[in-house]
Amino acid sequence: MKTLLTIFALLLATSASAQSREKQEMALKEYLPYVGEPVNRFQFWDLKRWEVVGEYKVVVWPRLNEAYLLTVDPPCSDLEWTQSIGVSSNAHVVSKNFDSVMVGIDTKRKCRINEIQPIDYKKYLADRKQAKDAEKS
Repeated sequence: MKTLLTIFALLLATSASAQSREKQEMALKEYLPYVGEPVNRFQFWDLKRWEVVGEYKVVVWPRLNEAYLLTVDPPCSDLEWTQSIGVSSNAHVVSKNFDSVMVGIDTKRKCRINEIQPIDYKKYLADRKQAKDAEKS
């Protein structure tokens, strides 16, 4: 009986993680049309919001209508499943190849940022609103 419960728990964990990964991939696909060319840095005062969109990708919002897709160096254990992140900066600037995404509460787990891409978040929101309005019609 104990073995059966262990197998059931593993299957449940696997299906939950697959569903989470699927949601992350869907979110990434929604953002990709709005992603711009890579930049070396961006101004950072505060982390307003964040969303993991892949094994090594996270979208961060330093301001409400400003978003960036960050890609970190592998391995970055637990990024996909973390409940909290932090972002390092120097003089309120986040720079690729220098700053990191800090995974979880334990800030010792740092994942170096190797690519920063701005997202045209205002256009993303406008297109989503237009699509919702079209569905209502």
